[in-house]
Amino acid sequence: MLDARPRHALKGMFINGQWVPASRTFPDINPNDGSLWAEAPDGGRAEARTAIEAAHAAFAGWSELKFTERAHYMLKIADIWERRVPDFVAAAQAEGGGWFGKGMFEAHYVPEVFRAAAGACFDAIGEVLPSEHGKFSTAVRFPMGVVSVISPWNFPGILTSRGFAFPLAMGNTIVLKPSEDTPYLGGLFFAEVLEEAGLPAGVFNVVTCSRDNVAEMGNELVEHPLVKGISFTGSTPVGRAIAAKAGAHLKKCCVELGGKDSLIVLEDADMERATQAANFGSFMHQGQICMSVEKVLVHESIYPEFLRRFVERASKLKIGDTADKGNVIGPLINDRQVARVKGQIEDALAKGAKLALGGGVRGRFVEPTILTGVTPEMDVYRDETFGPVVPVIPFKTDEEAIAINNDTEYGLSCGIITRDEARALAMSRKLETGMCHVNCSSVNDEPHVPFGGSKASGLGRHGGRWSVETFTETRWITLERGGRHYPPMF
Repeated sequence: MLDARPRHALKGMFINGQWVPASRTFPDINPNDGSLWAEAPDGGRAEARTAIEAAHAAFAGWSELKFTERAHYMLKIADIWERRVPDFVAAAQAEGGGWFGKGMFEAHYVPEVFRAAAGACFDAIGEVLPSEHGKFSTAVRFPMGVVSVISPWNFPGILTSRGFAFPLAMGNTIVLKPSEDTPYLGGLFFAEVLEEAGLPAGVFNVVTCSRDNVAEMGNELVEHPLVKGISFTGSTPVGRAIAAKAGAHLKKCCVELGGKDSLIVLEDADMERATQAANFGSFMHQGQICMSVEKVLVHESIYPEFLRRFVERASKLKIGDTADKGNVIGPLINDRQVARVKGQIEDALAKGAKLALGGGVRGRFVEPTILTGVTPEMDVYRDETFGPVVPVIPFKTDEEAIAINNDTEYGLSCGIITRDEARALAMSRKLETGMCHVNCSSVNDEPHVPFGGSKASGLGRHGGRWSVETFTETRWITLERGGRHYPPMF
């Protein structure tokens, strides 16, 4: 019988620089074994409202700080986070169900997000425009105010930091709501780090809630009149609803959503590189990445060899409890996701697809699964999987590969494996994706790049100056120096 006592103690929500004990909690589960990892604070509209008001009250002071002071805070956050890498990795294995290597990558990536945000404080925030009237004419960016951040469970360190680091560095204040599946990794851990960094009270706030209260808290974070911008990373259905609400209230938002990303392997591909890119892109973190490879498109002339070598490579991935560092394939995050992935496998097999590898489901653990014979009427061809399942589909021409890639409502990322860079660049211009990576998998990210998708994969861009553009407002300011005259009748 599993121990019913929580393994990790949470202090409460973090509002206005204080830890607020919860009047009620919800179970924060270790997906490896279903044990209780922590009791998480279960808030609602009232807690969200209090946090928003605290952030609004702190905005004037934070936005008026010298840009160098905000940069120093970002660097301090990075240093504290770096010191706490072991704490984050341990939680990533338990609360997040992630492989040790995934946790290490994520933990060491996050400090660079804050360092990039510190660097952005030194970038230009405006420009001088020509004026036919001799004015000194400028366009200057200013922070907006309170930005609400709603972050996901799959990469809670990277995707949370990306959502708020640049807006915070520019002088906005933050109210963060992490996923109910990772309230610590995606929220309360950040609160611990930023509290230690000494940010002024109210500048950064974290509110958490159970799945039952997500709609109530989420609506407040979007609709409250003091919230000026929304940063969301998550599923396309929820992102559509948030973008619609933001539009109704004339608020800026950046939503990074789902994907059905392809890896296109041309006939001149380096086979070692191609199979490794497919293996990593399809099965890293059990395929629970918005950029995961969800279709491998292979030129028909190399299809048999590629499939054989891909299956051979993927079959070596070890499955099991991520407390064991050797287990690369851990559990899916919850039972709902398992049911979704299992349903796609069963649908594909019922409609004529074949298993080249895997297909087994044991509890929350799904074997790395490679399918052949997948056709457009199958769910796995059309819908995002978000699990360790990938079809391998042959094609004859570049145009056919482009058409298969574009045959989806999504358009986040893709990869092309070829020795001919000019050919890949020509293809990239026709691929309906926000990102394209030549001789690499679709899974790529850096703190300073324009990250985001097209079509149903999102709106706006995170990262670097693109985050700055999204979460600031532009003002036109002029100085009259040319003696512009008014009409004489005035």
